[in-house]
Amino acid sequence: MTKHTQKLSFFAPFFNQKQAIAGIDTARNAILLIASATTCLHGLAQTSSQEITLKPVVISAPTQRQQLGIGGFDAPLSEQPISATVITAEDIKASGAQRLSDLYKLDSSVSDAYNAVGYIDYATVRGFVIDNKFNYRRDGLPISGDTAIHLANKERVEILKGTSGIQAGTSAPGGLVNYVVKRPTSKPIRSMDLSADSNGQLGAALDLGGRFGADNAQGYRLNVATDRLSSSAPGTRGNKQLLALSLDSRVGRDGLLEAEFEWARQSQPNVPGLSVLGSTGLLPPADPKLNLNRQAWSQHTEFEGLTGSLRYTQAINDQWQWSAHLGSQRLKTDDRIAFPFGCGNAGSGACNAFYDNGDVDIYDFASVGERRKKAAAQFKLDGSLQTGSVRHALSLGALQSNSRIQTSDQIFAYAGTLNLNTPNQPLPANPAATPNSANTLREKTRELFATDVISWNESFKTWLGLRHTSVSRQDQLNASNYSQNFTTPWLAASYQTGAYTLYASHGQGIESDIVAALNTTNPNQVLPARRSRQTEIGIKHSSANQSWQATVFDITRPMSSADACGLAGISPCNVQPDGSSQHQGLELSAQKQLGAWQLGGSGTWLRAERQGSTTAAAINGLKPTNVPSHILRLNAAYRIAPDWLVGAHIGHEGKRAILPDNSLQLPAWTRLDASLKWDTQINGAKSSLQINIHNLLDKRFFQESPYQFGHAYLFPAQARALRMSLNISL
Repeated sequence: MTKHTQKLSFFAPFFNQKQAIAGIDTARNAILLIASATTCLHGLAQTSSQEITLKPVVISAPTQRQQLGIGGFDAPLSEQPISATVITAEDIKASGAQRLSDLYKLDSSVSDAYNAVGYIDYATVRGFVIDNKFNYRRDGLPISGDTAIHLANKERVEILKGTSGIQAGTSAPGGLVNYVVKRPTSKPIRSMDLSADSNGQLGAALDLGGRFGADNAQGYRLNVATDRLSSSAPGTRGNKQLLALSLDSRVGRDGLLEAEFEWARQSQPNVPGLSVLGSTGLLPPADPKLNLNRQAWSQHTEFEGLTGSLRYTQAINDQWQWSAHLGSQRLKTDDRIAFPFGCGNAGSGACNAFYDNGDVDIYDFASVGERRKKAAAQFKLDGSLQTGSVRHALSLGALQSNSRIQTSDQIFAYAGTLNLNTPNQPLPANPAATPNSANTLREKTRELFATDVISWNESFKTWLGLRHTSVSRQDQLNASNYSQNFTTPWLAASYQTGAYTLYASHGQGIESDIVAALNTTNPNQVLPARRSRQTEIGIKHSSANQSWQATVFDITRPMSSADACGLAGISPCNVQPDGSSQHQGLELSAQKQLGAWQLGGSGTWLRAERQGSTTAAAINGLKPTNVPSHILRLNAAYRIAPDWLVGAHIGHEGKRAILPDNSLQLPAWTRLDASLKWDTQINGAKSSLQINIHNLLDKRFFQESPYQFGHAYLFPAQARALRMSLNISL
C-alpha cells in the first residue's frame, strides 16, 4: 500500500499473502537441478571459442580500497572523508543474501525498519529510516526503492552513511543506498549459481560475459535468474525472475558507450507484523511460523519493474573527461493482504496494538495497479588542474529527474476478528473500495552540483561541495502544487600520514514536506524545507592485510509537531516545525587477515532523542522507536585446508523502544550464523559448494519493532534454515 494515500495513512497498509506450502523433497529437486545445470553449462563452454581460456572474474579488493561510485569524489574510499560500506558481489554470495535486508548484518550502522517476507526492503541508518522515494540510487542515478530489487545482477551495493546533501537534492538524513549493476569485463565470464534451502526455496542464476568484434571493442554481460520463494512461515510460496543485459562499445580511442536494461518480477504472499498485546505490556510469542495472512481470499503481492540506462563517457585529454548518463525506471505493484490491525471494530483496546486477549482485527486490503515512473538525466565534467603548488580535482554537473506515482481506488475494509491462538479462522472478504483514494503525484527536480578536492601538499586536503536544487511537486488528490529551492554545502578536511587518514566534515541534507490532510487543522500547507546538519570526525587505517575506521558523528534533524500530537493525543493537529531529533554516535569497524584467519567486525553505539518540542513537552528526551542502543556485528572465517573455509557471524542488537512514550522496550537479542565453503572442480570447471546456516541456534526473538501510522509492529526472526549453493565457473 502506498504511503502517499492520505485516506489510509492512519492504518499502515502493507502486505499480502496466500496459502500453499506443500511438502517436497528439497534435496532431490536440488540434486536434479544441479546436475542438469552443470551439464548445460559444460555444453555451453564446449561451444565457446577454443582460443580463449574462460576464467571467473573475482572481485576481492579490500573494502577500504574500493572506489565509491556514490560518494561524489574520484578517490579510494580509504582516503575519502566519509563513512560508507561497499558490499561486493562476492560478499553477497558468501552471506547467502537474497534481498537488501539480508545485507544489514554486514554493517553495524544499518538495521531493519519494517522488513516483512515478500515485501519491500526498508533500512534504518544511524537511527533514521531512509526514504524509499529519495534515498536510493542505481549507478548513481535516483530510483524508487518501493519495489523488490534483485541482487543477481549487482556488482556491489554501496551504503553511504549520514546526510547526503552533496549527493542528492532531497533525502532523509540517515544515508543513501546505491546499486551498481554488473558490466562487461575484459575477461570472459561463464558462471552459474544454484541454490536450495530447508524452507523449500530453490534458485538458479546464470552470469555470462565477454568481448567481441574488432579489437574486442564490444562487450556484453547477461544475467538471468529464477527463484522459487518460501520462508519458515506457512503460506509464503512465491517466485521471482530476473533478466538483465549490459552492453558497451569503445568509440574511438577515448570514448565508451554503455547501455543496459533490467526486467524483474516478484510474486509472493506477505507475512504481516505482529503487535503488543494491548495495554498489558506483554509481547506475543516470537513465532516465525505465525502468519495472520492466510485467508482464502489472500493474494500475492506482485512487483514488476523495467529499468535501464544509457551512458557515454568521453576523454577530452589526459586530465579531463565528460559523461552523459540517462536512466529510466517503470514499476508496477499489486499490493494485497489480509492485514491485521489493533482496533476499530471489535470493541475496546489500544489502537496502537492488538487486544489484551490476543484478538486481532483483519482488514481486506488491496491496492492494485500502482504505477511508479522515474526518469533522470545527468551531465558531468571531471578533471584536474594545477594552480602553483596546489592541485584541484574538480567535478561539475547537472541532474534533472522526473517522477510520477499513480494509484487507483483502494480496498481497506473490515473483514472480521480472529485470535492469535486461531490464526487460520476463516473470515469473509469485504472488497469495499475506499472512496477518493486514487491519486497522482508528480515531482520534477533540477540540480546543479560542484566539488573541488584541493591538495595543498602530499598529506593535507580540503574537500568542498555545493549542490543547488529546485523541486516542484503536484498532488492531484489534495489539489496541492508547490515549488522550493535550496542549496546544500559540504566541507571536509583530511590529513594523510602513511596508512592513516584523519578527517573532519560538516554537511547538510534537505527534506521537503507538505502537511497531510488526515486529522490536521492545516492540510496541504507547505512546510519549510527541513535542513538536517551533520558533523563527523574520523580516522581510517588501510594496509595490505588490515583496515579499520573509527568515526564519531552528530546529526540534528528538524521535526514537525506530527509525532508530538500523536503521543499527546492532540487531534486534529496543527502541523508545524517543532523541535528536532538529535542522533550522536560512535562507529568502529575493522578487518584483518591473520594467517589462516579472516577477521572482521563493526560496532555502533547510538544516543538518539527528541528535543525542543513545544507541542508536547513530555516527548523531549524520549528515544525514537525501533532504534537499538547499540549494534555489534562480528565475522570470522578460518581456512581449515587449502580448499575449505569455515565461517561464523554473530549479530547482536541492543534494546529499543517499541512505543513512542518509551514505556515498553524490545529486549536485546543475539543471533549466530555459520557457513562452510568447499572449492573444487566439477568436470574441469572451477566450482565452489557453500552451506549457510542462518540462526544456527534457532533462537526465538523479535528482531525489530517499527512504529508506523500510529501502530506498533513486531517482526520475529526467521527460524533456523540451511541453505546450500553451488557456483560453477568455466
